[in-house]
Amino acid sequence: MKRAQNDTTIPIGHTHSRRGSRLFRQMGKRADLYLMLLLPVAWYLVFHYGPLYGLQIAFKNFNPAKGILGSSWEGFGHFERFFESYYFWRLLWNTLSINLFSLLIAFPIPILLALIINEIRSKTFSKWLQNITYIPHFISVVVIVGILNVFLSPTTGPVNMLIEFFGGTPIRFLEEAGWFKTIFISSNIWQNMGWQSIIYIAALSGVNPHLYEAAKMDGASRLRRIWHISLPGIAPVVIILLILDIGHFMNVGFEKILLMQNNLNLESSDVISTFVYTSGILKGEYSYTAAIGLFNSIINLLLLLLVNRIARKTSETSLW
Repeated sequence: MKRAQNDTTIPIGHTHSRRGSRLFRQMGKRADLYLMLLLPVAWYLVFHYGPLYGLQIAFKNFNPAKGILGSSWEGFGHFERFFESYYFWRLLWNTLSINLFSLLIAFPIPILLALIINEIRSKTFSKWLQNITYIPHFISVVVIVGILNVFLSPTTGPVNMLIEFFGGTPIRFLEEAGWFKTIFISSNIWQNMGWQSIIYIAALSGVNPHLYEAAKMDGASRLRRIWHISLPGIAPVVIILLILDIGHFMNVGFEKILLMQNNLNLESSDVISTFVYTSGILKGEYSYTAAIGLFNSIINLLLLLLVNRIARKTSETSLW
């Protein structure tokens, strides 16, 4: 059969232009929603992607008078100086240990709190427990450190008064390096566990209640219902939050550590973020501390990629 003489093929460029015009028409129908995106997109561009231009000072001897482009190149000299310094391993260990212990101890506690709240039958008591655990999150970090100073004071603090009552010797908690990490992590748990449990409580509310009824009919105990229904039901949320937490693994609570830090506990409290502040801002070593900050961010990125890949292979949940 002969093909019709009027058979024509549509050019690829014309097809792309038609798709583009269709996309713009669809966007025009929701123009108000796209306009609302302008501010957050502009915020990310200005404050998150814009400063990436300044990363090049990590490879330069930055001079504020000459500017970024006028400063001379140093290469990897600042990185070598940091890796060969006597405080490198101390900063790295303090940063890693605080985050590792926080991940092992502090991460599961909001999950346990959410499970407890979900299992409480009395709605009044569960709401009361939620409010009590939420309140510390809204207290300023400065106030939290002030409370720690008052309660752990070696002379007038209730904790040391209780120790003396039982015949013990007062302990200078905030002045001993051995106590710093314990106090920092435990106070973080107290302050944030209620707030962090909200998303787990929301995830538990989405679990099908018929599963609990069927398990109860089969004679499953409360612990078995939690283990086989509640935990698998919130597992995707737990994995996502775990990946996000590991994504900023090297970033410790800078403000709180700086407020709790003193010369006597510096051995345990000096971390990369506080060192960057004292050396970069107070001493003006901008290029050196920019190199340290870049090293810190690269470690975070590698950990994020690694954990996300492991989560994608072992389960069906991952960030991408």
